[in-house]
Amino acid sequence: MTDLPALRERIDSVDERLLALLAERADLVAEIAEAKRASGLGTVDPERENALLRRVIDKGAGRFPKEAIVAVFREIMSASVSLQSTVTVSYLGPAGTFSHLAARTLFGYAPRYVEAATIEGVFDAVRAKRAEFGVVPLENSSEGSVASAIEALLAGGVQIRREVVLPIEHCLMGRVAALPAVERVYSHPQGLAQCRDWLHRNVPHAQLVQTASTAAAVQEARRDPGGAAIGSALAGEIHGLPTLAARIQDHPENETRFVMIGARDAKPTGDDKTTLAFAIRDDESRGALRRVLGVIEDAGVNMTRIESRPRRGDAWRYVFVIDVQGHREDASVAAAIEALEARCDRVHLLGSYPRYPR
Repeated sequence: MTDLPALRERIDSVDERLLALLAERADLVAEIAEAKRASGLGTVDPERENALLRRVIDKGAGRFPKEAIVAVFREIMSASVSLQSTVTVSYLGPAGTFSHLAARTLFGYAPRYVEAATIEGVFDAVRAKRAEFGVVPLENSSEGSVASAIEALLAGGVQIRREVVLPIEHCLMGRVAALPAVERVYSHPQGLAQCRDWLHRNVPHAQLVQTASTAAAVQEARRDPGGAAIGSALAGEIHGLPTLAARIQDHPENETRFVMIGARDAKPTGDDKTTLAFAIRDDESRGALRRVLGVIEDAGVNMTRIESRPRRGDAWRYVFVIDVQGHREDASVAAAIEALEARCDRVHLLGSYPRYPR
């Protein structure tokens, strides 16, 4: 028979070794912090953290799940940063939004998190140095770009430092006894749009009420006996609202791309992405956009995304926002940017950063 007490003693011994190793790591972190201060370097190095996570994922830990390895090491790194200084991160609040979840995915539990009421508020916090970093949604796989985030990037003062893609799994939460009793459904406009068909089938008579965020929707539903909210399971846990139905999004593959913003973009990693914007000159003739995009191809750069945005202060003129593979310091990308600057108005680098692994 298996000697269960003996196995538990071995587990206790392993845990003690883990604690000793964590203590040793904390001492090394203190030495690194002193070296950084002596060299005038910043406390947080997201690229180093990203490289470490990739390394431990590739190395693995036997039967221990890779997803759990990421969670464990992210918290270890987060706590290590807190030993050096307090990092402030702004996100679209209130607590429980998917932006909050994305921020915790990027930074763990140790930073000081600061809620912002709007996406513009997150950008303002970083520009005014009230936060070192911000986390905002940039693009959804079902609904497209988040216009306010794109406009805030175009306004300048910050750059994209990193990206993360999260599955968006919506829950319907409320205090009603059953779905037929739901009179109002609260959520952010994108949350309502992403669950449109499910709502039509399951609560067709409910009034749809737009809110500033999915977490704000949960707060509204808590105060409304006939109300329910669409949001994350995290928001329901934080605000104590029971789940009526889970995974109600119309498209199970629904994902949102979030970006970390900061005063500067990232260093090259060898697997990067660059986001930039440009406007075509007013005197360009027919076919101008095709010719402009041709200079990117001529430089040997692969463009992976393009969208147009209205050009503020200039009716019926447009700014084009694109993603390309590679870092702005790569020779090919630098050549493409130089060629764009020669042909376009307002070429604006929005950031180079590690590409999220797919």
